[in-house]
Amino acid sequence: MIIRQLFELSPKHKLIAEYVWDICSLFCALIFAFWIRLGIDSWNMQFSDWLMIGLNTLFTILLLTICGHYRQIIRYMGLKAINITLLVLTFSVLFLFASSMTLDVLLPNSVPIIYWVLAAIAIVSPRILMQASAQSQSYKMREKCLIFGAAEAGRSLVQTLKAGNELQPVAFIDDKKQYQGKDILGLKVGKRDDIPHFVKKYGVTKMLLAVHNTSNQRRKELIVELEPYAIELLSIPNIQDILSGKRSIDELREIRIEELLGREPVPPIVELLDINIRGKNVMVTGAGGSIGSELCRQIAKSAPQKLILFELSEFNLYQIENELKSIYPGMELIPILASIQDTEMLRSIIDRNEIQTIYHAAAYKHVPMVESNPLAGIRNNVFGTSNVALVAAEFEVEKFVLISTDKAVRPTNIMGATKRFAELYIQGIAELGFGTEFAIVRFGNVLGSSGSVVPLFTKQIQAGGPITVTHPDITRYFMTIPEAAQLVIQAGAMGANGEVFVLDMGESVKIVDLAKKMAHLMGHGLKTDENPDGDIELKISGLRPGEKLYEELLIDDADTTTQHPRIMGADETKLPFEDVILLFDELNRLLLNNQGSGAKELLIRAPLAYTPAAH
Repeated sequence: MIIRQLFELSPKHKLIAEYVWDICSLFCALIFAFWIRLGIDSWNMQFSDWLMIGLNTLFTILLLTICGHYRQIIRYMGLKAINITLLVLTFSVLFLFASSMTLDVLLPNSVPIIYWVLAAIAIVSPRILMQASAQSQSYKMREKCLIFGAAEAGRSLVQTLKAGNELQPVAFIDDKKQYQGKDILGLKVGKRDDIPHFVKKYGVTKMLLAVHNTSNQRRKELIVELEPYAIELLSIPNIQDILSGKRSIDELREIRIEELLGREPVPPIVELLDINIRGKNVMVTGAGGSIGSELCRQIAKSAPQKLILFELSEFNLYQIENELKSIYPGMELIPILASIQDTEMLRSIIDRNEIQTIYHAAAYKHVPMVESNPLAGIRNNVFGTSNVALVAAEFEVEKFVLISTDKAVRPTNIMGATKRFAELYIQGIAELGFGTEFAIVRFGNVLGSSGSVVPLFTKQIQAGGPITVTHPDITRYFMTIPEAAQLVIQAGAMGANGEVFVLDMGESVKIVDLAKKMAHLMGHGLKTDENPDGDIELKISGLRPGEKLYEELLIDDADTTTQHPRIMGADETKLPFEDVILLFDELNRLLLNNQGSGAKELLIRAPLAYTPAAH
């Protein structure tokens, strides 16, 4: 109680308390030393005795002040501070001998030694006690964590965390047998099998990965191996950033699900990245969306002459423009706040800026939202795409790349049907012999994109659950946004006549497993029949309107290889452009008459392989 009250004093009052305590300690220590040596009755205090005691106390206090004794923060006081205090007391003893001779005071040789011991105990012991009390209180209040990696990075991290006040390391975990069973910096080094024991014993909530010099593949394997322990995983920054001073070792970040599901990247083919971008005027529609913004980042790396950001959302446009401006201050960026349904705006922008390459990523993509608003979805995804493509052909833009989706393959929802219709339109217009080269790139879900399950699950887990999954068997393909954007650019460079390119999405992922892994990475266990003690509940909500259990990437199960190992050319059936235009005109008439049900029926009749999901 008293110690806590002392810590709650203001800095000024703490300093006064230290001075008062030390003055009393020094004064009393010397008197007690005389009493112990001579006895209370045998020592007759003279004025010279009191003067010597007073001068010694003043000298010692001044010397302690000069040596920085009172600048020390007690709870962080180290061995160096104690050594300085003991050294000052040694000088105090020398001063006693000198002053006793000067003032002609009887000073037995044992008195200064007894004084040194008593003063050291009186001054140092309370500080050590207060430090121990503060550290004990801090230990109880801090979150307990394990450090994976007992090598240099792990040791540096422990020392940094101990000086802080948030995380308390309680043990190391290391795979190297040379460390296991040893004590390092006062912490026991255990093996992986010891993790449950440490979690139970210390109430561990986090594990910090302090490993360097490992490949991305090995790092992924490590995360996969540690994920089932259901402890929140955090990682230290890259060693180069730490050594350069950009980051400190305790700037921890969460392990992202991308690191668990992502693949070892395949080096891009530089010529494919640059051919439609370097030194050219490039426009990205939907530039502020998840895919559009990453396309802009990747395009900026290839040094276009001019980059036009075409976006309907003011906030998204503002964000991507500011981000690119800060990274590429010398690049000409032109933000355009407009809709792809505005044909005259498109004509003006493409003509005025002499656009040479267009990446068309603008689309309504949220399946349930488009299912509820079919006319808006058709206007944007079908007619918006036709607007951009026709204007591109009119001004002989060199390259037009349509960003499509796996939901266009045998669609079960209106969003997928509109994207397949857009594909047919691009395939058809490419056959007309304009000066523009057309290409279509089709891929599945990207990790972390707006509306995907990853940010949704993150929010649900942070709120304490429940995590909602539409079906226990539902699966999806996933790819990181940067990898998807790079592959889109490279695939687009290969197309000329409306070819459909399909990205290798890797293995499909069961969404229930994804939810479980994300919960584990954030330090939670799913509550299931097998694990009733889990702290996050999983709820099956039922398939949403138009939602598939399994996504596909190819319509005809036929593909051809390309010069890139993760890009396939899909051998898809095309529709003559005059047939596409007939459907297009009929669809336009239905939209003008606001006939949503009729428009949906037309999409079912059209050769899109669209079969609405039954609910």
